[in-house]
Amino acid sequence: MTLPTYEVYALRYATVARQRTQNFITPPDPHDGPMPMDYFVWIIRDGQRVWLVDTGFNKAAADARGREFLRCPIDALETVGIKPEDIRDVIVTHLHYDHAGNIRKLPHARLHLQESELQYACGCNMRFDMLRHAYAVEDVIDVVRGVYDKRVSFYQGHDELAPGLQLLHIGGHTQGLQAVRVHTARGWIVLASDASHYYDNMGLDAPFPIVLNVADMLAGYETLLKFAESPDHIVPGHDPLVRSRYPAVVTGSTEIVALHQDFRPAT
Repeated sequence: MTLPTYEVYALRYATVARQRTQNFITPPDPHDGPMPMDYFVWIIRDGQRVWLVDTGFNKAAADARGREFLRCPIDALETVGIKPEDIRDVIVTHLHYDHAGNIRKLPHARLHLQESELQYACGCNMRFDMLRHAYAVEDVIDVVRGVYDKRVSFYQGHDELAPGLQLLHIGGHTQGLQAVRVHTARGWIVLASDASHYYDNMGLDAPFPIVLNVADMLAGYETLLKFAESPDHIVPGHDPLVRSRYPAVVTGSTEIVALHQDFRPAT
């Protein structure tokens, strides 16, 4: 069977200044320096069918957490010709505030989520500040409402959503973190989401500090490599380098880049 070749886009909607030492449990070297964090949602398109990966956060959440809010990620879909009301499927990689906000703006969309992620976000571990901090209770409640409205599809591990479109249960960062494997014209790419925030988290075996299980996060790097065409086919979840390594959709702006087109290695 011939697999579809999807278009895949990364859309940046927010950013924040950070230092390199903030982005690793144990810094891989003693030198500190700027290492900002970008916030993305991802768009997967095959003809008229569109899958949105994650939903970002809104300005109120940005103000509360000290992030620079650039644009509403849902409204910005129109930049690539997608009306928010036309979104019927949302892959939620996990329920942290920067990946699962704005669900109310997509009232007709079906949510695709690892069952273990909702169990984690509603379970006993949320009594710990360190593990609860990256969740926003109202976002979690919106997903629970979605369950009662019968518009959440649950998965238990790796699964296939459609030909050429697969979920990879990674864990580590959270209990139910999932990455997304997509077949494109340049081969299989993997949207890592927070399985690797930056290229260097995975490349240096140096996990990001927000983590439930370090061993699972390290094993997750191996999973990403196993299912991607090559290391250059893995797209980290928050690295500004993504915007310099892929071609821009709009001339003169790198706010949306095409991940299915040629990758440009660092020079």
